[in-house]
Amino acid sequence: MQLFTNKRLCRASLFAITGVVLGSLSLRAQSIDATYNEKIKEYTTDKRFLPATVLDLPDDPKVPSPRKHFGQIIGTPGIIHRTPEIYGYYQKLAETSPNITMQEVSKTEEGRPIQLVVIGSEDAMKRLDHYKKQLALLADPRKMGNQDIEKVLGDTKLVYYLNGGLHSPEMGSPEMLMELAYRLITSQSADIKTIRENIIVIINPVSEPDGWDKQVDWYNRYTKVRKDYEDGFPKSPPYWGKYTYHDNNRDGLQISQSLTKALYKIFYEWHPTASLDLHESVPLLYISTGTGPYNETIDPITIGEWQIMAHHDITALAAQGIPGVFTWAFYDGWYPGYALWISNNHNAVGRFYETFGNAGANTYLRDLANQKYAGDEVTSKEWYRPDPATEKVYWSYRNGINYMQAGVLASLSYGATNSRMMLKNFYQKGLNNIRKGAEEKPKAFVISKDQRDPAMAAYLVNQLRAQAIEVHKAESGKNQGDYVVLLNQPYRNLAVSLLTKQNYPKEAKFPPYDDIAWTLGYLYGVDVKAEDSVKYATGDLKMISDDVHYAGAINGDGTNYVLNYKGQNNLLPALLWMKSQGGKTAKAVVLDTKTTIAGIKDTLAAGAVVFKGLTPDQSKKLATQFGLDLQAAKGEPTGLGAPLRQHDVSLPRVAIYHSWYNTQDEGWARFTFEQRGIPYTSINKDHLKTGELRKKFDVILIPRMRGSATNFIHEIDKRFGPLPYTKTPEFPSHGFPDATNDITGGPGFEGVENLKQFVEAGGVLVTLDNSSQIIAETGITRDLDAVSAPTLFHPGSIVTVKNRRPDSPVMYGFPETFPIFRGIAPLLQTKRHNRDMMLMQYGTKPLKDEEEYKGLIMGMPDKKPAKESPKAATPKKEEPYVLSGMVRNEQTIIGHGGIFNVPVGSGRVIAFTFDPLHRYLNHHDAPLLWNVLINWNHLDTPTPATTAEVKANPAGKVSGN
Repeated sequence: MQLFTNKRLCRASLFAITGVVLGSLSLRAQSIDATYNEKIKEYTTDKRFLPATVLDLPDDPKVPSPRKHFGQIIGTPGIIHRTPEIYGYYQKLAETSPNITMQEVSKTEEGRPIQLVVIGSEDAMKRLDHYKKQLALLADPRKMGNQDIEKVLGDTKLVYYLNGGLHSPEMGSPEMLMELAYRLITSQSADIKTIRENIIVIINPVSEPDGWDKQVDWYNRYTKVRKDYEDGFPKSPPYWGKYTYHDNNRDGLQISQSLTKALYKIFYEWHPTASLDLHESVPLLYISTGTGPYNETIDPITIGEWQIMAHHDITALAAQGIPGVFTWAFYDGWYPGYALWISNNHNAVGRFYETFGNAGANTYLRDLANQKYAGDEVTSKEWYRPDPATEKVYWSYRNGINYMQAGVLASLSYGATNSRMMLKNFYQKGLNNIRKGAEEKPKAFVISKDQRDPAMAAYLVNQLRAQAIEVHKAESGKNQGDYVVLLNQPYRNLAVSLLTKQNYPKEAKFPPYDDIAWTLGYLYGVDVKAEDSVKYATGDLKMISDDVHYAGAINGDGTNYVLNYKGQNNLLPALLWMKSQGGKTAKAVVLDTKTTIAGIKDTLAAGAVVFKGLTPDQSKKLATQFGLDLQAAKGEPTGLGAPLRQHDVSLPRVAIYHSWYNTQDEGWARFTFEQRGIPYTSINKDHLKTGELRKKFDVILIPRMRGSATNFIHEIDKRFGPLPYTKTPEFPSHGFPDATNDITGGPGFEGVENLKQFVEAGGVLVTLDNSSQIIAETGITRDLDAVSAPTLFHPGSIVTVKNRRPDSPVMYGFPETFPIFRGIAPLLQTKRHNRDMMLMQYGTKPLKDEEEYKGLIMGMPDKKPAKESPKAATPKKEEPYVLSGMVRNEQTIIGHGGIFNVPVGSGRVIAFTFDPLHRYLNHHDAPLLWNVLINWNHLDTPTPATTAEVKANPAGKVSGN
């Protein structure tokens, strides 16, 4: 019996051992690429920087690994691939594996394709259209009908979106994603199989292909040979995309750039439940949650998902022993215009990583001693950073790829093991929006048909629709023509975010990461009213299914067509069109005084425009195409209480200046001009140095650029030159959108002198934001002084300003007070005796030195206090300075100048201390700049003393040049 028992135990042991062996053989059935493994270890500078999950890449007999395809592993020092090579590799994977496909989404401004890679199980790949339909159903709970939600969830796969290469010098993600894709489609490890079987992974390998190829060429041309990361050499080329630089991740509200349109197209087609945008900046890996304050309208479920997913990833990476991973202390979670917020705004969850990067495939000794986030040194041990890095790290390209890939794998694993819960959260957030829209106030937003600029109201409707917000139009009833946003819809929270004021807390402990206000009604100059009840009959409202266009109308009879100008954005494009269509007979006249015209009932304010010499057909096209309401009249203008003043419109030759050290806002200016159809010439330091600017241009615009006068004059340090930015066979992406044989050196003092001569000879120099202070520092004008306001904190907010000179053509069309958008920018001021140069001020109260002195004056008779009339008017209620956002110590800016008109020789400097072309977003402010262009040769408005003389002598005549 004992023998039998022992035999049975032996047999059981044999079976157990056999099982282990068979299991081991099963695990080993897939070959591991030992060479790849060794190269990963070789290129990783410290074993603590090598998480286990990035080792053991399979050696698939059919599907080529990056090493077999390229001849080197991903992360090889000095090796980075252009987009055609990257897309070529994915195409090869698609040809050799049933688990991956690639499809073109769209094209960039320069014509490069934006591709989307899809990865899943073989079964999932056959049912992609089915899963898209299921996710679209979950995105709008109203469409569920009587279907069982649990059954729908059981037949839906979570889609996880990975976005790479958005910021071009952050060079890890486009390379890492190729290795990740190969791993996901070939590995038979339990973790990878769980991901592949349970979710669908979609990858945008290079979301900014134009910038990526420029950056790869820059690296190969210049930075590959650099030995010191902190040597001051430019880390990236002067341009990424055609228009946007780092702001390509700030276009989520405007949806103006090709890459942003591609991101929206991907989201609406796939409805990914989670997205992860892959960036590089802070050491060693930041996983987003943010310090707060979080966006007021974001669903609490999403905030919870940010936390739990971040801490899951940190835990997964801590289990692999890698240091320097943290959350919380970077970014805030407030601004909704980033790429990742496409997901957050539409009930999914959007996240991002910041991995440490070297702007290329080099290895550098990096010093972290001076890096602090949320007040803590990055090397300190905190609750949110349990294992910090040392003060110095020897950091390689492969290190960053290891960190990023390990983090992404952890995040995908979370999605794969929690997909049902995440899908239900996605559905629940839509339900929450619909419920809040039905139960809470407001119930709707109304954009009435009566607007200062009806074309911008139509634009607002189209922008809301681009965000998938439903808009109705009143087709009948007393409010026919109104647009109505009913809030019982899945993206109710986003509508509230976009159409109401932002209440950023003044007591926030940490400074905001970006702009803090974006109320579209203010930014577009459109009156939007929140309604606590819906005052429209259901039958009167029709859902808008296509973009709308406001077609202006012509009323009255006559051959003079009058525009009562109120700052309409399309006036300048209309004038340009008229010039191209009207021949020699057509002209436009700007009325410089309050005017009446026989046949027109309304009194016209200064700035009204009379179009003459147009045929009836041309006038109709002008009105309908540009959304301008015109009044036809037979009579001529007549001045009210003063002689009529008017001037013909003669449109200028415009140049937009760019430096080579900072092209971000110059790109937005070029984009805005092109969208409005305004011709311009792009100029740089070479043009300033050549001189004779007045012979070529009437107006030169210098958009916002960072830095000081020193940066403007000298730009990139000449010790790095000559540094060509030119297209060559070896570097074909360079030389666009502008080129030079040497980007170093700047215009120098010679170029500044030529710019000054341009103004003195009658040219108009327009400066925006901090470029106004730069030009003041150069001495081109000496009438503008910097204002010290050390306690002022003015992050991007919408504020009240006052029109001090309604008689100035720059201010035509704008009322006494109105909103503008202003961020952090220098303040300027004139001496008191030159305050007539200040056309617009911040707030409505005067500066202290402008307040009326009511005390005693020695040497003069004492004044008896005037008796107040018992019928004295009630003092006008002071308008708040901050309309949306937050400003600390606002009293230090109120009364200071927003726009100055400074004579210099025969010309002038028009200096803005804010940016009216901010990210193609504050369209309401842009007409202040268009006014300068329309009236460029008629900007010397009469001084108040001259105006008084005219009133005293009505027979006199005042004219301007």
